[in-house]
Amino acid sequence: MDKPLIVGVDGSEPSLRALDWAADEAALHGVPLRVVHASRWEWYEGREPSFGINGSSVQDLSERIAASAVERALRRTDSVKATAEVLSEDPGLALVRLSREADAVVVGSHGRGELTELLLGSVGLSVAAHAVSPVIVVRGREENLEGCFRTVVVGVGDFEDGSGDGSEGGSEEVSPAVEFAFREAQSLASSVTVVHAWRCPARELPDFPVMVHDEHQERAAAQVDKAVRKATAAHPGVKVRREIVEGHARTVLLHASRTADLLVVGARRRKGHVGMQLGPVNHAVLHHAACPVAVVPHT
Repeated sequence: MDKPLIVGVDGSEPSLRALDWAADEAALHGVPLRVVHASRWEWYEGREPSFGINGSSVQDLSERIAASAVERALRRTDSVKATAEVLSEDPGLALVRLSREADAVVVGSHGRGELTELLLGSVGLSVAAHAVSPVIVVRGREENLEGCFRTVVVGVGDFEDGSGDGSEGGSEEVSPAVEFAFREAQSLASSVTVVHAWRCPARELPDFPVMVHDEHQERAAAQVDKAVRKATAAHPGVKVRREIVEGHARTVLLHASRTADLLVVGARRRKGHVGMQLGPVNHAVLHHAACPVAVVPHT
């Protein structure tokens, strides 16, 4: 049986946008859609005025939010099987736990909590940092959400913070991020833009030789070819464009996201590391990308 696509909802507008995106994605891949609403009683405590809020009313509200989300998904597409689940636990912890049994987890860019002023909500950030499955944070402009560009962008290269695809220079194995990007592009009948950013600090010297610049450029091109060779062969119908740019990875990826329907980046899951497992490039695209961002974990 196919693993479900799990989407977290809380009734907020960003979560409903994520729900719509997830419903389309589940229908596209022919997998079940599992709508999850998780909340803790503590979320409601200490908020004034309370107006007699109690556990029963919170449960009723949670069930209404989940049921309404399922109805919305079914109205959007009748080709998906959608179910609802209400959990009395921290939303971030719940979605991370459920990611072990998910094809992917979809979240909105904001939520209802006290941190809604953040560019990316605390739940989305936590899930992207710790989930076992790919996590898609649905954000960006309407044209990027509606698939207008027919392009999936994937960042490749062994970026120090693990924000690229995670491919090592000497390996030709298909990384999870690259495979995810090609699979999405094939399903969407879209192209893949493979982005790799490289830098040579010595270039700033006044006597920097052009030959060294060319060597760096050629090395970067060879790394990209190696990273996508098997994926290209496995998905012959997917048109591939290479974008090899000298510059900061976050700047290059954010620029590419402007004309993309989805931006895919990798994230290392370091064993024994209990903190946030996202590097600065991951953070930059999750907070500022103009399109939805898929964070694909690897070890």
